[in-house]
Parts: sequence; structure tokens; C-alpha cells
Amino acid sequence: MTLNGWLQILFFLLAIFLVTPIIGGYMTRVFARQQTWLDRVLRPIERLVYRLTGVDEIREMRWTEYAVSLLLFSVVSMLVVYVMQRVQHLLPFNPQGFGPVPPALAFNTAVSFTTNTNWQAYGGETTMSYFTEMVGLSYHNFASAAVGLAVAIAFIRGIAQKEKDTIGNFWVDMV
Repeated sequence: MTLNGWLQILFFLLAIFLVTPIIGGYMTRVFARQQTWLDRVLRPIERLVYRLTGVDEIREMRWTEYAVSLLLFSVVSMLVVYVMQRVQHLLPFNPQGFGPVPPALAFNTAVSFTTNTNWQAYGGETTMSYFTEMVGLSYHNFASAAVGLAVAIAFIRGIAQKEKDTIGNFWVDMV
């Protein structure tokens, strides 16, 4: 390896070590529902999202309800992406005129993006319309990682909390 390669690795590691306490502390405060320096800007948006979706941010869930909420969210979003691929020929932003994605490939893609494996068994430029890529798959790149983070936080809460039968609120953790 060249000196430049080693310097890049060292710079990257230094950046991680410098940023981790700051971001880690912020995330700890967010998931513990403590006040953060961004609350002045983000809390009104959060409250609006809760109001529009009917989420009670104070109410915590038992692990079974948390798991059902997670599965419901994942199944519904997977089905939306599946349908989006199957009807992409009817949706906007399809200048190439791509037809519907075949059922097995659409299901495979929807499942892989929902589970955050993002396995692509297709050529993106020759199969998916711009709309499908932007709205369906890009959304899942964010949402599936957020689901994984919510599960990790719920797991940590479950281990760390004593004499409590709730692990948080899935919908609040997602927001």
C-alpha cells in the first residue's frame, strides 16, 4: 500500500474518533427523549408528524406491539414498492418507456430493499424508471436503515431497563 493510502486510512480513523462522541452523545439524547440543540427547529416538525399520523409520542409499547408495528410498517412499505415496480409504466418520470418489472424480480427487489440488503438482480438503467428509483428504492435506502436503528435501540432499552415491560415506541423511534 502507498503512503497516500495509509494517510487516507489514518485520516478516516481520526475523523471517526473525533465525530463519534459528538454524534453518539446527540443520538443518546434523542433516543432517551432528552432535549437537544436541534429541538428548537425539529420538535415542531416532529409534533406535526405525530399529529398527522395519530401517534401518541408519550405512550410506550411492549415488545410484542413494537414487533407488530415494525412488521406492519415493513410489509406495507414493501408492498408499495412492489406495486410501484409493477405499474411503473403508468407512473411519471419514465422517459425511456420501461414496462412493468416482472413479478419475481419486483418481489425480489422489494424484499431486498425492505430488509436493507439492497441486492440488485437487475440493471437499474435498463429496468427501473426514474420514479421507481427515486421514490421507491431511495426511500427504502433510508427507511430500512432507520428500522434497523430502531430495532437496535429497542434491544438496548430492553437490556438496560430494569422492572419495565416496555421498550419505547416504534413510530417515535422511526421519526
